Amino acid sequence: SVAFYVSGQLLTEDYYVVNKFVKGYLGTANIDTNSRLCMSSAVAAHKRAFGEDIVPASYEDFEFTDMVVLVGSNTAWCHPVLYQRIMQAKSKNPDLFVVVVDPRFTSTCEQADLHLPILPGQDVALFNGLLQYLYKNNFIDQHFVDTHTEGLDTLLESSQTEADFDSVVKRTGISAEKLKFFFEKFATTEKVVSLFSMGVNQSSQGVNKANSIINCHLLTGKIGKLGAAPFSMTGQPNAMGGREVGG
Repeated sequence: SVAFYVSGQLLTEDYYVVNKFVKGYLGTANIDTNSRLCMSSAVAAHKRAFGEDIVPASYEDFEFTDMVVLVGSNTAWCHPVLYQRIMQAKSKNPDLFVVVVDPRFTSTCEQADLHLPILPGQDVALFNGLLQYLYKNNFIDQHFVDTHTEGLDTLLESSQTEADFDSVVKRTGISAEKLKFFFEKFATTEKVVSLFSMGVNQSSQGVNKANSIINCHLLTGKIGKLGAAPFSMTGQPNAMGGREVGG
């Protein structure tokens, strides 16, 4: 038997031709792309949050936001073009606040305003803690929540068990001072873009991690506005293209 494994670095049209060749000419369905490892958890999170696989953001948002939160992404190395775009936006707007959530101190951290050295695998604890902080301190867009969301009470109940501040400090390994500063900064900043990538997606808890980030944007209404959104980033430039043509 023959199987094909395709990267995420081809054009969508190339994926289409490869699929036609493998399925139509060779007559085998044994073709897969790196999208399964790269994006499957993000896809499931988007469907759970929005009812469909959609990223409610665009690259333009980085030029109009007031705060960028980079989660599980060494953007400087893995997405250098986007990283330069963020740095250009920061040079034009020195008040643009950049946060990096990463267990390691990477090249991306060198230009960041805040590095949160989280313990591996504790992203859900961090963002559920943020969610509880936002709710308890009334940083809620109530009109947006009432109009566009459902299930808030269930979410708050399920996330509160280990989401009190002291528990979040203990689980994440982030200092109380840094954690409080991050929570306050996210809460009081009108426009926030949270970019998450492979450090979130490639995990047995990838779906829950992505949803915990998205939920913070839904609660505060920091979504669907210029410069405010959760932003899922693929590991390779066209991982989504392979999925769209049936890879």
